[in-house]
Amino acid sequence: MVAVVIPSYKVKGQILKVISGIGPEVDMIYVVDDHCPEHTGDFVRANCTDSRVMIITHSKNQGVGGATMTGYKQALADKAGIVVKLDGDGQMDPALIPRLIEPLRNAQADYVKGNRFYDLEFLRQMPFLRKLGNSGVSFMNKAASGYWNLMDPSNGFTAIHRKALESLPFERIDKRFFFESDVLFRLNTIRAVVAEMPMRAKYGDEESNLKVHRIAFQFPLKYLSRLLKRLFYNYFLRDFNIGSLELVLAFIFILFGSIFGVYKWSESIITSHPATAGTVILAGLPVILGFQSLFAFLHFDVSNLPQKPLSAMGDL
Repeated sequence: MVAVVIPSYKVKGQILKVISGIGPEVDMIYVVDDHCPEHTGDFVRANCTDSRVMIITHSKNQGVGGATMTGYKQALADKAGIVVKLDGDGQMDPALIPRLIEPLRNAQADYVKGNRFYDLEFLRQMPFLRKLGNSGVSFMNKAASGYWNLMDPSNGFTAIHRKALESLPFERIDKRFFFESDVLFRLNTIRAVVAEMPMRAKYGDEESNLKVHRIAFQFPLKYLSRLLKRLFYNYFLRDFNIGSLELVLAFIFILFGSIFGVYKWSESIITSHPATAGTVILAGLPVILGFQSLFAFLHFDVSNLPQKPLSAMGDL
């Protein structure tokens, strides 16, 4: 069974058109009214005759992630095998759902995301600030999630296989606008295969609830937190491999070279005696070796993508 989750907040003007565009490949549609001031859930209930639609209403706003996870839980309870997340603002074309879920049906991936950056022609429709913001967070997302092959981390048009969804720790996933990036981090910790689908985005007169200052001040710290957790989980807690060794050596060499170099530099200033060539080499060589080891680790990390979908492994 294929289900669609539509987190709804201030999308009353677009929601009916979005629902009407969902094709027969979808069996259930969950409209999650996230305590919307426009009462989108009541509006859909009164004006939509699609029998596949179920309205779920939050008594308190939980954010796009919280609303999506409410839909996820209901889809799991209803035995859905594939769950699509589709925003209600009309920026995503529901006609693309068959393409989005195809890798899941063919056991080629556990999670598929839309990618608006695949073709440069797609970017002409995208507002400048959105392009700037997505480009800025893309590298941070790659490092934090470990999916170096992905380019559009904030894209909310996604599809997930039931086996991957059942393995996600819902209680620990960010409920606000960091939701999509946090899900990628969680998927990497369970070694899920993630793929992308090229798509066009449509921008009309809808108002985005995502503010630039939220990204600028909140996202970097969140990405840093996920990066450190991923490195610990994947390279020390669950495994210790050549990448782990390269990371440890990089840390030791850079730390030693930096501390020794600063100490000797301070000493030379205090004593007015310049450091000898040997001292400079002894400080600089570990730093150089450390960065070489760090680059070797990055090369290993980029190539260390999950290869076999969870859905292809049978019962976990």
